[in-house]
Amino acid sequence: MAIPENAYFDAIIVGSGPAGATLAKSLSEQGKKVLILEWGSDSPLRGSFWQMADIAAIPSKGAFIGKDLSLLIRGITAGGSSAINYATAMLPPYDMFDRYGIDLRAEAEEMQQAVPYSPLPDPLIGPRAQRIWLGAQKAGIEWHKLDKLIDVERCQAGCHLCGYGCPHGAKWTARRFLEDAVTSGAQLITKAKVTKVLTEKQPDNSHLAIGVEYQTNSGVHLAFSERVILSAGGIGSPQILQQSGIVEAGQQFFIDPVVAVMGTVDEKFGGGEVPMAAGLHLPDEGIVLSDLALPKPFFHLFTAQVGRFDRLLAADNTLAIMVKVQDSLSGKISANWASKSLCIEDKARLDKGAEMAETILTAAGATHIYRTHHFAAHQGGSAAIGDIVDSNLETEIRRLYVCDASVIPEAWGLPPTFTLLCLAKRLSKHLANHMVAN
Repeated sequence: MAIPENAYFDAIIVGSGPAGATLAKSLSEQGKKVLILEWGSDSPLRGSFWQMADIAAIPSKGAFIGKDLSLLIRGITAGGSSAINYATAMLPPYDMFDRYGIDLRAEAEEMQQAVPYSPLPDPLIGPRAQRIWLGAQKAGIEWHKLDKLIDVERCQAGCHLCGYGCPHGAKWTARRFLEDAVTSGAQLITKAKVTKVLTEKQPDNSHLAIGVEYQTNSGVHLAFSERVILSAGGIGSPQILQQSGIVEAGQQFFIDPVVAVMGTVDEKFGGGEVPMAAGLHLPDEGIVLSDLALPKPFFHLFTAQVGRFDRLLAADNTLAIMVKVQDSLSGKISANWASKSLCIEDKARLDKGAEMAETILTAAGATHIYRTHHFAAHQGGSAAIGDIVDSNLETEIRRLYVCDASVIPEAWGLPPTFTLLCLAKRLSKHLANHMVAN
């Protein structure tokens, strides 16, 4: 959608992932004039490998390869990474946010009513997940269903397309809120990359956000607004902040590293299944385990990456467990790249989680057990509350806010989507109370 050059809005929202779409929906439904700028496309999700690759595998856009050959991915598309995530929901860690003067309990109750939020019913728990669950029980390890952001009435047994972009409309993505926002009058421009926030120096030498500069295929454009909210993700938002004069952003971040622990069993599994159907969370240890039904392209990639060529033909006989851990805030995000290495403590957490996974797989009857290299899809902490933004998510540049995983203030290690919905809902209330009425 084209807009008049130098058009003025109540709010410009940069990015349309869970936080950005929630803000756009909330503000537009309150009658605010909202512009959403999204770098990616809004092409319908087809559940194809190649569309997923276009969203999350283009180097320096959706994918970053570390010096240790680890893979870091993000989703550049309408809906952000929610388009290709595994739709696992966990409540915000209230105590963490309480320490920063942020109470998300009311917002959590609201958002649980606004999105599908429940475990999968038994018929949607796939055979791999069931066998892993039995292995955990045999090993004496507590295992339970995980809450999912999935409409179970529309979800199809034997389907593994959550990570490719659900084509059935079963998995909740931020595109739903984005569509609601547009219906309520918000304007959406896709394939629009914001490069910096426009500011105006005030008499007291402070700076005020007045709009953004963005690029499309037709060139460089400007748009102006009363408020600017960056929801471009844990890498994108700090990059824009840096270009806008807040150079302290992106000097550290987390990635929630993951390894898959895999083993071969004597049972052949046909078709796919919803990943992360069940598992466990050890908050004191900073470890999450769950079943992980990998699509074959990922199975082959991760297996070949660690030299287990003897297992390449065993995809249909393989069980996999995801081990996700908290990692320390370190690394650096620059204008065109994101670089992060794991410290000794991070590797120790991965080892501990992987050992638990190996115990479960052994109890499930698996042999030829091996671990993948670590990979990651959660970037955050790069514009943290208490550092780059205050408790209302406002930066030192007045009327410039950040709302996405980059504001998470401490080591994380959890599925972030639901927490981001809560943060965005809270911010939308704050903005509604402070924005000039139309």
